[in-house]
Amino acid sequence: MISLAIKNNRKRYDGYLAGLLDPQIWSALKSREQKLRDAIAHDQIKGAQAEIAKIAPLYNYLEMERPKFTSYRPPRAFPGNLFKYARLLIRAADERSKPNGVRISEFRDSARESLEIELFSTEPIYDDYEILRLTDSLTDFASQFRADHPLVQKVLAGKSPHARAVELVSSSKLKDVATRKDLYRKDASALQAAHDPMLDLARLVDAPAREARKTYDAREEIKIQAYSEIAKARFAIEGTSKYPDATFTLRLSYGTVRGYEQDGKQIPAFTDFAGLYQRSAEHDNKTPFDLPRRWIDKKSNLNLATQFNFVSDADIIGGNSGSPVVNKAGEFVGIIFDGNIQSLVLDCIYTDTQARAVSVDSAAITEALRRVYDAQSLVDELEVGNK
Repeated sequence: MISLAIKNNRKRYDGYLAGLLDPQIWSALKSREQKLRDAIAHDQIKGAQAEIAKIAPLYNYLEMERPKFTSYRPPRAFPGNLFKYARLLIRAADERSKPNGVRISEFRDSARESLEIELFSTEPIYDDYEILRLTDSLTDFASQFRADHPLVQKVLAGKSPHARAVELVSSSKLKDVATRKDLYRKDASALQAAHDPMLDLARLVDAPAREARKTYDAREEIKIQAYSEIAKARFAIEGTSKYPDATFTLRLSYGTVRGYEQDGKQIPAFTDFAGLYQRSAEHDNKTPFDLPRRWIDKKSNLNLATQFNFVSDADIIGGNSGSPVVNKAGEFVGIIFDGNIQSLVLDCIYTDTQARAVSVDSAAITEALRRVYDAQSLVDELEVGNK
């Protein structure tokens, strides 16, 4: 699973880069940006971004990424769950002593349940993996800021990155959920007396991390305020011809089911079950084209001409997975579950040349439920609205 996640992220960023290196896409981005610059008299964002750039290295290496719909992510210098738990424990104790309204957002009362779910997770911790990641990140940290940087020297404590990682991981008691629960109940002074090496490390870098976050948040607020002016300028220039930015709110995207051309080859809009079995046979039913035994045994039951997946030029982003697809009559026809590699550039700008949203066809869903999974009663329930 770890390997798959890393591969997926590499594919994602390779897709971003490939899109941005496309001359037509880059030209469209530059043209769009220039129109916005011409429409806005002053540039608040430029100044704020310059200040963020100054503290970006410290912020990226020391500050934890705050959660939206996913879990907390440790800072770049200290990956792994042990440091994450240490940071959460240290800050929870510090923030609890403050009025709720002035606490860091992820430690306010409204976020308590999410924090405790994260902190008391029973996810297993593997020492060798924690040591490997921490060794690599500490090496990167020392390379970025140089070995003679005061903070680097304090973090490494006179040891090599590997020796320090081994010391921190092997000696920490934060692997135990019961220990974390006990420490979570303590106040800041009592927590300091615990002297767990990961807690000591989190405490050591907390002040510079908080200072970097304070500067970052202040400049981000300037940018957020300026975004309203940009939105007004965009609307004045583009009207309703462009979709609004994805902001984790409900949005409706229109598109046409159609194929595209890649490397001189026409990619059809639809696949079918026959193609599924053909693809598997071409690769001797080996990963990642191997089919489950049930699908092999039930092949003769299926109508192989049933449409399986289809692509459309709907404007999507990563969070659209699971979105229903309806036709102009309002009928459910599929579920978006992915995009082709060319769709990754849609994070930056919309293009319908090759970018396609990939959906599973509703016909494939019902056919598989009937013929492969023997779930006729479920199909009847799903289709009751059509009778």
